[in-house]
Amino acid sequence: MTATPAPTEVRRSHLAARASAVISVLVVALVAGVLVSSAAGQLPIAITEVIGAFGKGIGIDNAWAPSDDVLYQALWQIRFPRVAMSLLVGAALAVAGAVMQAIFGNPLAEPGVVGVSSGAALGAALAIVSGGALAGVLGTASLAFLGGVGATLLVYVMARSNGRTEVVTLLLTGIAVNAFAGAGLAFVLFAGDTADREQIVFWQLGTLGGSRWHEVAVVAALTVLGVALSLAFARRYDLLALGERTAGHLGLRVERLRIVSIVLVAVLTGAAVAFTGIIAFVGLVVPHAIRMLLGPGHRMLLSASVLGGAVLLVWADLFARTAVQGAELPIGLLTSLIGGPFFFYLLRRARNRQGGWA
Repeated sequence: MTATPAPTEVRRSHLAARASAVISVLVVALVAGVLVSSAAGQLPIAITEVIGAFGKGIGIDNAWAPSDDVLYQALWQIRFPRVAMSLLVGAALAVAGAVMQAIFGNPLAEPGVVGVSSGAALGAALAIVSGGALAGVLGTASLAFLGGVGATLLVYVMARSNGRTEVVTLLLTGIAVNAFAGAGLAFVLFAGDTADREQIVFWQLGTLGGSRWHEVAVVAALTVLGVALSLAFARRYDLLALGERTAGHLGLRVERLRIVSIVLVAVLTGAAVAFTGIIAFVGLVVPHAIRMLLGPGHRMLLSASVLGGAVLLVWADLFARTAVQGAELPIGLLTSLIGGPFFFYLLRRARNRQGGWA
């Protein structure tokens, strides 16, 4: 007589099958997005030539490689760096959002609440208005990164009291620092000339245009490090989901985990926005969508968020480049159009679970 599988085993089997299906769909969508995004644009290129050019670039001679050197250089100097940047930035923002939601215990949390985006915007604006004099070798990107990380650390230091940090205090402090950075940005806009203002506004809207390999290398190094650390903390985030007191009784050093996680979020988000400008809501939409599909386990959530963020941004960038003939839409505009209604849906859903609006 065959033993009936336990309900827990059946549930794990279903979750494993669902996870495999979701990961497979994301991988297919990612590969398709990379190929189509590399091929589409003002200069159409066949997908076979895209594959051939990539193979040739990594030392594999093949018949698909484009014979026209202009096409080859267009792919390796313009298209491929842009696609690589979209993958990295999407992955970094999605993982940062998943970490934020883990340490706050709130699916509505996203990296912007701790001042990363507003601090980066202020840093970039200062670099633009000063002509890059304050930013050193990397120009606007370096000061944007420092501004984002600095604003986040300022939020944490101001919110910390008696050796611990209350989540509510952290959020309220983040609102205050965001307001201060917004006022500073407004002053810089007022002080700059017309060209500076246009550049600052365009940077705030976000764009992947002009990405170069040395920039991709910087973002890749920080993103890989951040993703690796977040995966190493996945088990601890699962414990934290049980509640601070319970997690503490189980041996988790909650405050230390929160400190490291906030720095991790600042580095991931700062690296992402430093070269591309502010791209909103990726850190909110992707982790929550993955959580609804795969459940709250953070190892799978973080892993799938890497793919989900990359998929979202590579397709959003493709649409931004091709939706309007002869023009490029700001990618931050598109992600906000997606994220705004999704945020409202989450807010309504959370309030309905609590018995309606207060």
